[in-house]
Amino acid sequence: MTPVVTAFGAQIPQIGLGTWQLQGDILHAAVMAAADAGYRHFDTAPRYENEAELGAALRATGLPRDSYFLTTKVWYTDLSAAALLASAHASLERLGVEAVDLLLIHWPSPTVPVAETIEALVEARDRGYARNIGVSNFPKALMNRAQELSSAPLIANQCEYHPRLDQSDLIAACQNEGRAFVSYAPIGSGQLLADPTVTQIAAACGKSQAQVLLRWHLQQGVVAIPRSSNPARVRENIEITDFSLSPQDMARLSALADNDGRMYNPAWVKGWE
Repeated sequence: MTPVVTAFGAQIPQIGLGTWQLQGDILHAAVMAAADAGYRHFDTAPRYENEAELGAALRATGLPRDSYFLTTKVWYTDLSAAALLASAHASLERLGVEAVDLLLIHWPSPTVPVAETIEALVEARDRGYARNIGVSNFPKALMNRAQELSSAPLIANQCEYHPRLDQSDLIAACQNEGRAFVSYAPIGSGQLLADPTVTQIAAACGKSQAQVLLRWHLQQGVVAIPRSSNPARVRENIEITDFSLSPQDMARLSALADNDGRMYNPAWVKGWE
């Protein structure tokens, strides 16, 4: 059974399936493998252009809707009040569900005031489009500002995180407020799999490099949503509860942090603080 992170009453399975760049038969196979392996957390977004396919795949698994945690998002160009509400409603129609478990702002807008966006996000929750709301790619100051403006708890902040990117300050800020930190690109988009430190620890543990990296997340109390198009690796990525990393190995992995470790830094981001 995958551990969960509790945030403002929401129970978020600590390992989820990220679906960015997964479509068609590849997405379907990944979802079926995930459901069979015990995944009960699935993450998508309109930007991934796969919400309808994910909804169909989830129905094909036979999993009851109330047995899994489903997240979608609103793209940064749709953060005016009317556009956000329209986006959220359209996501429900594509997914074929009455509500998602978590609706996130995908990226902050460089133009729409955050107050307008947060008010609309709360309204989406009040309308029943989402059971919970949160943000993604929000630095600490903006995350705190968003919560000040919100009459409902922002239960999660989803951000890039892996050993090459130090997010300890942001993670601490989330956890101190009872907010979940959700890690995307948790294995560094595959770029960390050949790292000598990761390889050495994996060999010593008798586990794969990806399993070691995901266990590093698990032991920090963060949620991770690895993506894979390979059903065998999808299954492998959740099989991480039968071993532990020592404090020394945890520290060795964290020491891989690099000032240039961020892999996703799109042009519309004004700054990370």
